[in-house]
Amino acid sequence: MSETVTKPDTDSLIRAVAEGLRARNVVPYIGPGAFASLADGTCPIPRNSAELVQRLNAKVAAPGRIRSNLTAVAQFIETRRHRKTLDTIMTEIFRREVPSTPVHRFVASLPTPPLVVDVWYDDLLEKLLATDTSRTWGQIQGISHPQSSGEWVRHYAPDGSAVGAEAAEAWQTILYKPSGGASPAANFLVSDSDYVEILTEIDIQTPIPPVVKDRRAGRNFLFLGCRFDHEIQRTFARQIAKRSADAHWAVIVEEPSRNEQRFLDQHGITRIELPLDEAVERLTAALAG
Repeated sequence: MSETVTKPDTDSLIRAVAEGLRARNVVPYIGPGAFASLADGTCPIPRNSAELVQRLNAKVAAPGRIRSNLTAVAQFIETRRHRKTLDTIMTEIFRREVPSTPVHRFVASLPTPPLVVDVWYDDLLEKLLATDTSRTWGQIQGISHPQSSGEWVRHYAPDGSAVGAEAAEAWQTILYKPSGGASPAANFLVSDSDYVEILTEIDIQTPIPPVVKDRRAGRNFLFLGCRFDHEIQRTFARQIAKRSADAHWAVIVEEPSRNEQRFLDQHGITRIELPLDEAVERLTAALAG
């Protein structure tokens, strides 16, 4: 007879996450879904890949067979109009003033988490962190092959100046943006060629910075605004969280797809079935209690 698996209740999950955050043992991992709370017309940047691909098509219309495929449309622009054109369009789309979301405010308010991962291209969290002068921090961004000279990432101080990798060792909080970002230097991993380049190496961890590997060790991940219904999303989450703790959490109120559920089960990710803003509100209360 098979055993009945009892799911942990939401209250206990919230307490466990809060305890881990308080102990600085949890790595927040933010996806574009964090912007879902900003309604149509109030968010000046794309809130997901579907909205981004629409913006790209509005600038350079791609053939119908690929119009809904983000990486393919980005590759079409890169191939037909040059990489600089793609980078210019991406910068124009994402380097804008964006209202803060509950997720970003929550993460920025945490007491010096050693590592925060943000996989979207905006600079909102960067701006929020810059308002806190009580901590030392900086960011590490993934860069595309055309932008690099054998590097996988670049390091930036809070003022946006490029610094050496050794500087990151002293930062209390590292903001790791593996897909790049509009600020400060318009680094973007978005086209097919970008991902072909990195996906050939990510299984052996070459693109992951040593300091990120060090700070993830033994820690749990908290996925906020992330879905895992695309292979690239699953691959990045799996490889960035590799060799960390055995238990993680993801706030996903919607019923996951079969592939998503398989991914969650395989990697010890417990689903917190709450709307994202409510989960953040409850975590904030738990941390204050």
